[in-house]
Amino acid sequence: MNQVAAAASSALPPAMSTEQPLPVVRLPMLDARRQLFAYEILFHREGVDEAALMQRVLSTILDGALTRLVRGNRTFLRLSRDLLLEQTDVLLHQPRFGVLLRPEVAHDTTLMERLQQMAQRGCLLMLDVTEPEIAGSAALEALLQIVQFVRLDASVMAPEVLRETSQQLHDRGIWVVAGQVDDHATYQRCLELPLQAIQGRYLLIPETVEVPVLTANRLSMLRLMRELQESNPGPVELGDIIRDDAILSYKLLSCVNSAYFSLPKQLKSVQQAAIFFGVTRMRNWIYTMSLSGMDDRPPELLRAALIRAHMCEKLAVGAGMARDRQEMAFTAGLFSLLDTLMCAPMEFVLRHLPLVPEIAEALVGGRGPFGPLLEQIHAWEAGELTGQNAQPQRIQRMAAIYLEATQFADQVFSHAEARPS
Repeated sequence: MNQVAAAASSALPPAMSTEQPLPVVRLPMLDARRQLFAYEILFHREGVDEAALMQRVLSTILDGALTRLVRGNRTFLRLSRDLLLEQTDVLLHQPRFGVLLRPEVAHDTTLMERLQQMAQRGCLLMLDVTEPEIAGSAALEALLQIVQFVRLDASVMAPEVLRETSQQLHDRGIWVVAGQVDDHATYQRCLELPLQAIQGRYLLIPETVEVPVLTANRLSMLRLMRELQESNPGPVELGDIIRDDAILSYKLLSCVNSAYFSLPKQLKSVQQAAIFFGVTRMRNWIYTMSLSGMDDRPPELLRAALIRAHMCEKLAVGAGMARDRQEMAFTAGLFSLLDTLMCAPMEFVLRHLPLVPEIAEALVGGRGPFGPLLEQIHAWEAGELTGQNAQPQRIQRMAAIYLEATQFADQVFSHAEARPS
């Protein structure tokens, strides 16, 4: 390995603490403007001792690791009964953290007393309703008296029931979230309801359109990506390609010179950065910064694409793939949401952006060397781990990769949003 390659390798940031990393996924809830309203922290519980998991959750709250994971945003998580009864005072010092509650806790007298105390002290409580209708029992009414938020499962409620229930709760001054919104038809109906936020897989899937059309901005972006793919530029040519795009150049240099990479010296041009990091990696950075320019897409969508990119690259490393394949894996992960970002079917987008077969096969059919990597990531995102993916060692490995990927995505996105002053 030459000195430049060694320096580039050492510039990559270390993972977050790998000592028993929390097996979590952060799931966004977005408001009507598609801005972040809150996160939900979902725990992968397969083969994990519940008591031990909850103690680790408590530790990450106390040491600030969970706060860093959610960037200080409002966050809801499900805690065990024992932890709620014994350790809830910790939430008094974390006003942005809230607790997700099942309706059955209304029948637990001891826990209800503690929840009432928490509500009086200003702790955030969200009732998670997964039944087709909210029963009007006295116990449930007592619970509705103390929670500030209710999440309704849009996948089990008929549209008219969802509308009526959300309106009733809204009229009572309770903030309502629609959960399990997994298609765009349901999402569009939810936009007409008195909701504070919407949550679900709709965010990661493209809208169905009869005649896909790419805007001028998206066509220009794809032309840039195509040129980077087809011309196989060196460092000088790479600098020339984006030389006239001051904003893109600024974003790139701002990111690579950030404290996240701890470079030994400041890089002053895209050409220098391409020599230092390598052309393929810089090409991936250009893709990333270009996609960040789509102001009409939810910011959390680009974060999700960045998380996938980093996870896919790390999984390729773990699979023993060559360096060039690792960087192709990054591209596959980043572009796995290209259809959603571009608001067009993947096959249609790829007509404008010819990719190497290994990446194209993964994006369209889940095949090739990167298809299984994306499948692992999809299972982790959905909390649906089965077979080998549910083995404890695999979960710990994925947990470490995911936590590092969120750190990476948040850092990169902060520079992708930046504009020259």
